[in-house]
Amino acid sequence: MGTPDFIRQIRATAGRQLLFLPGVSAVVFDDAGQVLLGRRADTGKWSVIGGIPEPGEEPATTAEREVYEETAVRCVAERVVLVQALPEPVVYPNGDECQFMDITFRCRAVGGVAGVNDDESLEVGWFPVDALPELTTFSIFRIKQARAEGPAWFQPTIQQ
Repeated sequence: MGTPDFIRQIRATAGRQLLFLPGVSAVVFDDAGQVLLGRRADTGKWSVIGGIPEPGEEPATTAEREVYEETAVRCVAERVVLVQALPEPVVYPNGDECQFMDITFRCRAVGGVAGVNDDESLEVGWFPVDALPELTTFSIFRIKQARAEGPAWFQPTIQQ
């Protein structure tokens, strides 16, 4: 789908300036414990699946929707695994700048066959967690947190 219509409307008046936006990531596992990844059309790099919630959309619904839109896999969001303000803005090829507050969900695949389902991905596929393609440190961290049991991870407040 690319840039949501509501972001295009904001950009019409805000220009390319930095926007602070919510982002949702989905770490999807199949019954064999493999993780679903997509190779992004904008960067050519492998990543966990993610996107921006529509106004009023629940984050878990965003995770499930984005996974289906990008990969044709149906999934169920099981739990929040981390919440983190990403430290660096993303600058897109057109000059737009965004910084994201990421909410990552552990998801379970429940149907569909993995395949490119929109223009945001070049490839999609299932990977054993011990044989992942090259990923960013943040993608690896999200996968690690999704595999771990326990409460959601967040950056603790620094006590002064």
